[in-house]
Amino acid sequence: MRFIRGTRAFSQQAASRLSRLSIVLALGASALLCGVGPAHAAKDPLPADIPNYQAALDAVKSTAVRNTVCQFLSAPLPTGGGTATAKPIPDKADPCAGLPAFTIKDPVALNEITPGFVAGTARPIATEAIKLTHLVSSLSATVNGRNATVMLAPTTGGGWHLAAVRDGDDDAVQASKATTGTLVFSEPQIRGWYQLKLTTVEPLNDQARQGLGGQPSVSLADYQNLVKARYADKQPGSDYDTKGLSSGYGPRHPAGRQTSTTPLIVGGSGAALALAGGALVIRRRRAASH
Repeated sequence: MRFIRGTRAFSQQAASRLSRLSIVLALGASALLCGVGPAHAAKDPLPADIPNYQAALDAVKSTAVRNTVCQFLSAPLPTGGGTATAKPIPDKADPCAGLPAFTIKDPVALNEITPGFVAGTARPIATEAIKLTHLVSSLSATVNGRNATVMLAPTTGGGWHLAAVRDGDDDAVQASKATTGTLVFSEPQIRGWYQLKLTTVEPLNDQARQGLGGQPSVSLADYQNLVKARYADKQPGSDYDTKGLSSGYGPRHPAGRQTSTTPLIVGGSGAALALAGGALVIRRRRAASH
């Protein structure tokens, strides 16, 4: 289980981000109510709520990020359990040599529920309930039968850096379902994906449907009651967290210390692979508890 801790990189842009998000929601609501606008608009989510989007585009198109993805696709995925082991990265002058051609798609917003929303201290409105935490991009084609998701995290200067490469493309596929007038967000503790239409929450996958108890939709306020009952006692700093029962994308780190910018590569079977000293250090991730 994971809760997103605050990222210093957004502290100076929080007000402007919330303002942009409010504008996007307002414009989207107007389009939904009036039923006007280009027919293709609903299929082209605008990155108006993503700060410094050009930096994100530059990151996913960079040689460094592409090479890291190629290293991931060339390395064998871990299987089974056990403690941390290491496997060498294939020794190639060009990490992408011998791999089928692919491109990394433009990144989309990965929004998640906020700790305040879970705790019940934030109001059940979009700008307080949901937070942009990462950007995700998938590949244009499968490589050796695999796809991957590139995850970007904000930098202190307001840009974006490579935070992780994950096996599969579910995050990017689900996040891409946002349309004009709607937001897509994740409840990462159960891998649930939802769509928010004004103040109505609708499930997008089986985990989300289970999270809503089989209901086709609920109000944002009712959804807050559900997640508060599930996780309010499992917030960062709680006994649940300090006993090491929670898990996440990145390595655990002491409170107040910034997460390392070393890319974390998350593979199949719940394994985490971190680039370290020319080897892929493979670590099993703790399973989330509910």
